[in-house]
Amino acid sequence: MDDALEPPSGVLEGQRHLFPLRVYYEDTDLSGIVYYANYLKFCERARSDLLRLLEIDQRAAFEAGEGYYAVAEANIRYLAPAKLDDSLLVQTECVELRPASVRLLQLVMREKEILVEVTVRVGFIAPSGRPRRQPDPWREAFQNLFGS
Repeated sequence: MDDALEPPSGVLEGQRHLFPLRVYYEDTDLSGIVYYANYLKFCERARSDLLRLLEIDQRAAFEAGEGYYAVAEANIRYLAPAKLDDSLLVQTECVELRPASVRLLQLVMREKEILVEVTVRVGFIAPSGRPRRQPDPWREAFQNLFGS
């Protein structure tokens, strides 16, 4: 095989990002139910791949001394448990775009059932550790996708 396989990054559909994943044994507790903190990991993976699809290169910005995104606030609401071997979908939508931050709503779903709702605000942080304005191309990428 000549081409290296790339992990899936999900898809952009309308004004949302859809990221599929499967629940593995390592994601669960003794009862086979997803451990509560792992939903945050699922959402982080979806956000990271959303940025990749938007051609936002956090690593390059960090290495160039421009800054990086960091979670400033997260709120999670558990509605129903996911279980071992479930196929899940993380749906991400932008609910607020500000000069230095983005607020996203992420739904973890099994088919059409919402299992978990996560609202997260990520801020752009300068190397000094202080908030700073996001790069204009990054804000434009969010505006173009989400119409914010």
